[in-house]
Amino acid sequence: MKIAVLPGDGIGPEIVAEAVKVLDALKLNLELQSAPVGGAAYEASGHPLPPATLALAQASDAILFGAVGDWKYDTLERALRPEQAILGLRKALGLFANFRPAICYKELTHASSLKPELVSGLDILIIRELTGDIYFGQPRGRRSAPDGHFPGAEEAFDTMRYSRPEIERIGHVAFQAAQKRSKRVTSVDKANVLETFQLWKDVMTEVGKQYPDVQLDHMYVDNAAMQLVKEPKRFDVVVTGNMFGDILSDEASMLTGSIGMLPSASLNDKKQGLYEPSHGSAPDIAGKGVANPLATILSAAMMLRFSLGQEAAALKIEAAVQKVLAQGLRTPDIYSEGTTKVGTQQMGDAVVAAL
Repeated sequence: MKIAVLPGDGIGPEIVAEAVKVLDALKLNLELQSAPVGGAAYEASGHPLPPATLALAQASDAILFGAVGDWKYDTLERALRPEQAILGLRKALGLFANFRPAICYKELTHASSLKPELVSGLDILIIRELTGDIYFGQPRGRRSAPDGHFPGAEEAFDTMRYSRPEIERIGHVAFQAAQKRSKRVTSVDKANVLETFQLWKDVMTEVGKQYPDVQLDHMYVDNAAMQLVKEPKRFDVVVTGNMFGDILSDEASMLTGSIGMLPSASLNDKKQGLYEPSHGSAPDIAGKGVANPLATILSAAMMLRFSLGQEAAALKIEAAVQKVLAQGLRTPDIYSEGTTKVGTQQMGDAVVAAL
């Protein structure tokens, strides 16, 4: 089983190193090969996604990804910024389905900004369509406005668009995921304003009829954002478009106490996947040994489950993480009085010991 390891920038190399340590401890037949990506790749070769890195990713069964980005690259033209690497990988590999679980461990209910009774037992799966919507729609650009309120003024524009097949395939992913959980899907749209999401709602309703055992409800994105902080446990599987999913999954992450706890998976139709923590590169704490590696370690567990067919190994990692939390070990982002503060490497070592 071949894994491309792309650590990236900021805290990426630190947290990926701990996930690799955990994978090594399982003694599976894994072939791991590393390559630069993001700002690190730009420094090395002048591009955030060099051909050799892309070729390695395409030839692998799965990709373990750290994080990309640094403020020092913000002045580069957009095509050369580190973030273009992740967009390029999604497009080249056809990674259309993004899984972002938001689970509140009982040991971390105090770390959430919401009352413990609202988040205790929280287990939401947000499924975000990843290769369409306004992030990839054409045309886009900047120009002198031909009409509107200020003709001749500089304007910028992006295009939101979805085709029926794109909506159908992410719908099937969501309903099939719900069949393995509590059999409830909430489709989030903005059909009252956007034609794109009227089509989304219509198609999602049609797909839902093929899964009579799954309950489907529709919710406008603004209401969904409100309900996530008002009554988050009402949700089970949430399926939505690229932009709405980007925003709602980050909101959901904070219900759990720290974005440093949340893994993610991005899959194509061949089950080839890219696995990364939901958080960013955090350049302000890079090199300090304080980053939380648990989201990356849990992403490695998702990799074993979804792309490599190693369910038992995935369960072992998840149980080890829960054991470490029960022991009271905490990185600074989830630390509270009465627990033991540890660094990045110590947390990784503790998970290995728990295994």
